[in-house]
Amino acid sequence: MPDVILRKTVSVVEEIYHEGGPVAEIPHRRGSVLAIIRNPFAHRYEPDIQGFIDDLRPLGLQMAQKLVDLLGGPDKIEGYGKGALIGEGGELEHGALWHAPGGYAMRELLPVCNAIVPSTKKVGGVGARLDVPITHINAAYVRSHFDSMEVGCNDAPRADEMALALVMTTGPRIHSRSGGLEAADIIGKDGLR
Repeated sequence: MPDVILRKTVSVVEEIYHEGGPVAEIPHRRGSVLAIIRNPFAHRYEPDIQGFIDDLRPLGLQMAQKLVDLLGGPDKIEGYGKGALIGEGGELEHGALWHAPGGYAMRELLPVCNAIVPSTKKVGGVGARLDVPITHINAAYVRSHFDSMEVGCNDAPRADEMALALVMTTGPRIHSRSGGLEAADIIGKDGLR
């Protein structure tokens, strides 16, 4: 398969102290790492693309490690998500190649994570933005951790590029009070509850 050609990465960390309510002593943190790579399948239909999944695995691990470090270590992470923006010369299926390398990279670095990593993808032009969904790492039904983080880059993805994203959070939304399953009540056997 083709080599992974990385043009640049973009890392963002948000520290959220309040959203109009009481100010938190410890801010809620959301972080993302976005990797802009060449799309080896741009401008043509390629029937056999699955081999590129394995080529993306080292990049996924590098990005996940950087994100874990930015947010203070694996024991701080409570939420995650992933996504892919595909440049106009590519197709939506190219974004699906990120599912395993992105998701398994985060799961490999976190001590316990039973929930599936939520995902999104789309084809877009230069400057496109993507809302990456976030759920709790051990139970997808934990409502306090339903969140998203917008990712993007002003000069990407170009027509022959992909922008691959990983997102993590350190806890629930800053003023979570919508009920439902609480993190303290997770049984953690099925990745849902």
